[in-house]
Amino acid sequence: MRMLKNSVWVLLVMLSGCGRELTDDFIPIVSFPDIILNLSLPENNSLQVDGGYRQLSSGGVRGIIVYRVNSSTYMAYERNCSFRPNEACATVDVHTSGLFMLDACCNSSFSFTDGNPTGGPAWRPLNRYRTQLSGVTLTITSEVIN
Repeated sequence: MRMLKNSVWVLLVMLSGCGRELTDDFIPIVSFPDIILNLSLPENNSLQVDGGYRQLSSGGVRGIIVYRVNSSTYMAYERNCSFRPNEACATVDVHTSGLFMLDACCNSSFSFTDGNPTGGPAWRPLNRYRTQLSGVTLTITSEVIN
């Protein structure tokens, strides 16, 4: 009987750890100089088609993911995960499928559409930066718009 009680206790502790952890860790925001991308250059070829993306190591806290919605709309997301953002491994990359963004450390996934979490423990969206398109020039500013 005692062994059964201990097993139940262990099970309850394990199950309580599986729920969503609504931590209020501060999501870092850093100012950075405007990033200007010439969309006609070869390194930006992927941004010339709808659904194309490019990961940048510059800007933001851990870099930026740029995503093309359509010919006039681009999204720029912070690569610093919104779940436990101060942990060393809290970095978001584009999943190998190219269909969503993923932090492999906490296994949170995020939508390209709005940066909202679609799975894992994250409950806040990724920081989104303002983008401005002028001809073939895309400018990303450090202004967070969500």
